[in-house]
Amino acid sequence: MLFYQFGELLQNPAYILKVWEGGMSFHGGFIGVMLGMWFFARKYKKTTFQVFDFIVPCVPTGLLFGRIGNYINGELWGRVSDGGYNWLTYFPQAAAFDMEQLQSNPQLQELMIEVNGQYILPRHPSQLYEAFAEGLLLFIFLWWYSSKPRPRMAASAVFLLGYGTSRFIIEFFRQPDADQGFILLGWMTKGQILSAPMIIAGLIMLIYAYKRGIYDWGKQPAY
Repeated sequence: MLFYQFGELLQNPAYILKVWEGGMSFHGGFIGVMLGMWFFARKYKKTTFQVFDFIVPCVPTGLLFGRIGNYINGELWGRVSDGGYNWLTYFPQAAAFDMEQLQSNPQLQELMIEVNGQYILPRHPSQLYEAFAEGLLLFIFLWWYSSKPRPRMAASAVFLLGYGTSRFIIEFFRQPDADQGFILLGWMTKGQILSAPMIIAGLIMLIYAYKRGIYDWGKQPAY
């Protein structure tokens, strides 16, 4: 609600308790998890980034299965494509939206198929793209990277950089939220706007981590 329905939250703060409505935002959940890890670090007298760096290699596994769940539920589908790729998917859940697109773009009619009386269009399975990029690939890379001596804060920085970049790119294949659309420069979505600061922060943190050079384990670099 902080990122997508802030106006409604201000008008009726009790609306946030209606967990059976709306959905979940990764960026909001990320802030919540960061606060949880920060409290954990204070309680057990660890530095914040010792805890962050220990946790982040596992986070992409949750993203992987979460995006597969999105695909199974037929939600957060991709944009319509006429590319003829073998992996394009028809989502019955998008039927109403597909009809709206057909009215504004009659040339799409040749791409439509009928399923149980509904006319639907081929779309990118962007949920699977995200599962692969920000889930599987990011997990493999972070697991490998974290197994090597690296400065404190670097693993957290790589996660921010990797997730933000993956999400920003795949948003070009994902259908913008119906109530949001393109909200900047005629092509940027809310997901890209929220991911851009993660990319910038990750890059700055990575440079700072190596410049500071604090290693918690492993062979120290020779200067």
